[in-house]
Amino acid sequence: MRDEDIDLSDSPEVTPEMFAKGIIRHGLKPVAKKSQVTLRLDRDVLVWFKAQGRGYQTRINSLLRAYMDAHQSTTKKKMAARKN
Repeated sequence: MRDEDIDLSDSPEVTPEMFAKGIIRHGLKPVAKKSQVTLRLDRDVLVWFKAQGRGYQTRINSLLRAYMDAHQSTTKKKMAARKN
């Protein structure tokens, strides 16, 4: 069968934007389970994140993770200093 003989009328075209948002997890470590918490945020902060569309909670989590990663070495140094 040639490419031009394939009927694609029932499947939507994948745009570059859609492709860029795709996530491939094959061969990666499993995603850690998440915990549900209640978190108080300033209203304007929450409104801004929600205005970004679906996945706003994931984006908030990613920002918190980046902050944690950036400060982990500092925290480890402080904890080691307390032990000494």
